[in-house]
Amino acid sequence: MTILRDISIYWAMFHVIFLFILLFRSRLNRRKTLLVAGSGMGILMFLNGVGLMLFGIDMLSKVFLFTCSIPSFILFYVMSADRRFKFLLSFCLADTICLWLMAVTTLLDFYLGGGRYVLMFISRLIFYPVAEYLVWRYLRKPYMELQDGVEKGWGIFAGMTMLYYILLVVVVQFPTNIVNRPEDTFLCVLVLLLMVFNYATIFASLYWQLLFYRRQQGERILKEQKNMLEAQLENQRYIRRMKHDMKGHVITLSGLLSAGQTKEALTYLKGVETEMDPLSGQFCVNPYLNAVFVQYSGKLKELGARYHMDLQIGEEELPYMELCQILSNGLENVCDALEGLDMEKREMSVQMKYNRNYLLIRIRNRCRDDLYVERGTLAPTEKGGNDHGFGLVTIQETAERLGGDMCCYTENGGFVLDVMVSVN
Repeated sequence: MTILRDISIYWAMFHVIFLFILLFRSRLNRRKTLLVAGSGMGILMFLNGVGLMLFGIDMLSKVFLFTCSIPSFILFYVMSADRRFKFLLSFCLADTICLWLMAVTTLLDFYLGGGRYVLMFISRLIFYPVAEYLVWRYLRKPYMELQDGVEKGWGIFAGMTMLYYILLVVVVQFPTNIVNRPEDTFLCVLVLLLMVFNYATIFASLYWQLLFYRRQQGERILKEQKNMLEAQLENQRYIRRMKHDMKGHVITLSGLLSAGQTKEALTYLKGVETEMDPLSGQFCVNPYLNAVFVQYSGKLKELGARYHMDLQIGEEELPYMELCQILSNGLENVCDALEGLDMEKREMSVQMKYNRNYLLIRIRNRCRDDLYVERGTLAPTEKGGNDHGFGLVTIQETAERLGGDMCCYTENGGFVLDVMVSVN
C-alpha cells in the first residue's frame, strides 16, 4: 500500500504550487506564471520521485528542504513582483500549511488507520482542496490588500513563519519520522496546535492593520471632501460679495464718466483690479479643480513654500470628482513632505496638460536627500520614513478607474508623481 503514500506525497507537492500562487503576485502574466511554475515544479517533483524510489521516504524527508523547498524558493523569487519579507512570508506560509497538513494526515493514518496509508490518501485528497478553498475565500483578498497598503512589519511575521516551518520539519522528520517515535507524538501534537493559535494571532494582527489602514483612508477622503467643500463655499461667498460690490463700482464709475473724469475712472478701475486679483485665487476655469488649488495654495503659503502652477486646461468637461481626489492626495503628500524640509528647500510645481485623448498631471516637489523611489513603485524604499506612500494607492486606483495609470519616482533631489487619465 506504499503506492497510496507515494501518490499522496505527489498530491501534496502539486497543491503546494496552488496554495502559493493564491498568495503570490507574479511579475509575469498568468499564462507565463503557470507555465514557468508548472515546468519548474514538475522537474522538482520528478527528481524527488526518483529520489523516493532510490532512497526511500525516510531519507527523502530529511533532505526535502534542500531538494524541493530551497529550489522552489529560488524559482518563485525570480518570478515574484514582491521582494524581501513579503515574498518570504508568502512562500513560508504556503509551505508551512502543506507541511502541517502532511503531519496531521500522517498521524491520523498511523493512529486511526493502522498505518496502511488508506486514511492518509483519502484525507489528503480532501484536506488540500479544502485548504485552498479557505485561502481563496477568506484569506487571499485581505492578504493582497495588506501587501498593497502596509509597507512595514512584514519581517516579524516572515521570521516567525520561517521558524515554524523549520520547527515543524525538525519535529516531524528528525531524527526519524514521527510515526517511528511514538514517545514524541504528544510534543508534535502540541506544536501543531500551537501553530494554529499563533497563525490565528498573526492574521488577526494583519486584519486589524487592514482595518486601521481603511479607517485612515476613509478619514483622509473625508478630510479631502471637507477641504474641497470649504474652498467651494469660500469661492461662492466671494462671488456673491463681488456681485454686491460690483453694483457700487458701476455706480461710482458711471458718476465719474458722467462728470467727464476719465482719468479718475481709469484709476478707479485699476484699484478694482488690484482688489480682485489677490482675492480671486483663480488657477483654472474649472471651479472644482480651482477650489482644490485654492485650498492647497493657502497651505503652501503657510509653509512658506514656493510653488508654480502650469494648468493648461479650459472649460472642457472633466471627471472632476476623481481628479479632485487625485490632486488632493498628491498635494497633501507634497505638504507633508515639505513640512519636514528646511524653509529654503520648500518648493513644488504642478503641471496639467492634454496629450491627445489623455490628461497628464505632474506634481513635483523637493524631498529629503535620502529618499529613494524606484520608477513605478508605490512606496519609498529609504530608511526612516515613508513621506509619499500614504494616498498613492488611492491615486493609482482612481487613475485606473479613469482608464489611465500612475507612476512616481525620485530624481535630482525631487519627488515626481505622474498621473495620466483618459478624458474621452
